Amino acid sequence: MNAIYRLIRRCTLAGLAAALLAAPAYAQTKLVVGYQLIVGPFLSAIADGSFDAALKEAGYQVDWRQFTSGGDISTALASGSVPVGVLGSTGITSAATRGVNMQLFWILDNIGKSEALVARNGSGINSTADLKGKRIATPFVSTAHFHLLVGLEQVWKVNRDVRILNMQPPQIVAAWQRGDIDAAYVWPPALTEIAKTGKIIADSEQIGAASVPTFDGLVVDRAWAEKNPKFMAAFTGVLAKSYADYRANSAKWTADSPQVKGIVKLIGGKPDDIVEALGLLVFPTAQEQASNVWLGGGKDSGAARAFAASAKFLKDQKQIDRALDDYSPNVTDQYAKAAAK
Repeated sequence: MNAIYRLIRRCTLAGLAAALLAAPAYAQTKLVVGYQLIVGPFLSAIADGSFDAALKEAGYQVDWRQFTSGGDISTALASGSVPVGVLGSTGITSAATRGVNMQLFWILDNIGKSEALVARNGSGINSTADLKGKRIATPFVSTAHFHLLVGLEQVWKVNRDVRILNMQPPQIVAAWQRGDIDAAYVWPPALTEIAKTGKIIADSEQIGAASVPTFDGLVVDRAWAEKNPKFMAAFTGVLAKSYADYRANSAKWTADSPQVKGIVKLIGGKPDDIVEALGLLVFPTAQEQASNVWLGGGKDSGAARAFAASAKFLKDQKQIDRALDDYSPNVTDQYAKAAAK
């Protein structure tokens, strides 16, 4: 009986040892990171596995999830189901005003010419003076929506004479092809597609010069970030490297390059269109991110000032009920500074 017991015990211990050897050295923390149809080094680093490799080493496993709108990501952030996500500056302003406890920690891009108002061929619109009585589509509470409202109200003075329709980029393309809309204010790849049968009559570089610039950024749940410093360090480290690489080698990001092919794999579109879209954006380096131009400087940071201006306008347009006195708690340069060293 003792011999049988010893045999069973040896087999049990051997099986346990094998199981321990086969198991991971440590349990990984799983999370969802939400992204949108926005081109840039961020998406390329997702596609080529740079993020996954660095985050795995830090003990994290990411479910990269594409959202169709900033509003969906804001809702997910507020619910706690998505701790990190991509939002435009107007979406961040709206969410922060509603009390979502998040911080902007990385500027994905300065939008500039990458968002524009396009008039469909045959719509009878040749300039902004022809917008009266027309149907204009844009994703609501987006940076494109914000600059469209600024243009209509402050620049072109035709705000009450147009019909604004809330559509996401894929819906805009479909409605455009059916002839259901006369114009649209949107970003690539939808912008690139509709511009083939339309005319750009204004863009966010022009409107930003008359008001405030718009940008896309990465935000994180503040409490989650404080509890996961290893994730934040690894994540921003990959961002800093990918942005520096793009700045040094942007000419090599051609339609046949692995970077552009990776972006196409994630969000679709045509390689040549992605290259064109990349050329319309400005991607700040880690050092520029940490400066007062963007994330540094507290209340005087470029991002906080842009949020304050956006909030005032959104309140005037009844898109939000109130504006905060100070948006600097929703901006941090902590991680960009560390990544820039």
